[in-house]
Amino acid sequence: MLFIPNPLRNSSFHSRILRFSLATAATAIMDPQSPCVLVLSGKSPTERELIKCLKESSSLKLADDGKLLTFLQSETGWKSDKDEFHFDSYMASLMTTCFGRVLLWSPRLPSTQDVVSLNFSEIPVGSVCVADVQFKGRGRSQNIWESPKGGLLFSFTIQMEDGRVVPHVQYVVCLAMTEAIKDLALENGIPPLDVRIKWPNDLYLDCLKVGGILCTSTYKSKKFNVSVGVGLNVDNDKPTTSLNAALQKLTCGYRFSREDITSAFFNKFEHLFHILINQGFKPLEELYYKTWLHSGQKVTVQDPELLLENVVTVQGLTSSGYLLAIADNGEMYELHPDGNSFDFLKGLVRRKLT
Repeated sequence: MLFIPNPLRNSSFHSRILRFSLATAATAIMDPQSPCVLVLSGKSPTERELIKCLKESSSLKLADDGKLLTFLQSETGWKSDKDEFHFDSYMASLMTTCFGRVLLWSPRLPSTQDVVSLNFSEIPVGSVCVADVQFKGRGRSQNIWESPKGGLLFSFTIQMEDGRVVPHVQYVVCLAMTEAIKDLALENGIPPLDVRIKWPNDLYLDCLKVGGILCTSTYKSKKFNVSVGVGLNVDNDKPTTSLNAALQKLTCGYRFSREDITSAFFNKFEHLFHILINQGFKPLEELYYKTWLHSGQKVTVQDPELLLENVVTVQGLTSSGYLLAIADNGEMYELHPDGNSFDFLKGLVRRKLT
């Protein structure tokens, strides 16, 4: 058990305790019983003062009362290893006014999504939690999986008032990530990777899943509190593929870093999110349809109760954010995921439009 005393007058001794605690936590990276470490960082002096208050109040918590040790980046004297998230390079590339400016990083967490959801009222809107490893990552339908090193794993917070556009947030997140990856490639003079969106919330590369998005929301005080989780294979190309595995086939040495992808994502997301809030999803539809996999796709719609099947053609999205499809006889359908997965050819619950 690690014991961290209250701030001590002997700052040198205090620094040694902090460094020991971080090193000890890192060696226990896959032990679910060991304490988890959160290192807090802010881009501006105001945000650095805010995270100092967060640490001093000891208000941050984990699910199931897990053990949590909280540090400021400035006070630990700790330096990132080459495989860990680098605060400075991330903050230097971040150009947002809201999103990603308060960073909570951990070498190992149960779930970044749980951290931002549980602490939504404690951290500023737009804060991001990044983990090098997750051992209780969450997905759709309560799926749980372990996430090894090499992946980009982060969650962040959004607050919204218009419930009509909340269902479209996951599409804007997917779009922002594909656009961020394209921007990074162009900036570095390499061909853009053809990362595509598989409805509703997956990212595909070369017909293989390379990432996924999870959005959860609660309604409180006339506002929607949205927690967004992102998982992206950057270096971990098993069991499917990764961005850098695909890059090796195209370039002589450039590799995506998690820090550059994260800052590029927030730079792009903040712009697209402002469009969504002020104008709705309509101005983003054309770009979204150019990026997703489904325009003109034939889908077999199944109704297990009536024992019926019908082949329809995907046209786009409905105003409520589901798939719009048209049958050969002209009937229109709104297609919903079946609650487990969206098969390219089947597994959709249908609801006829009125």
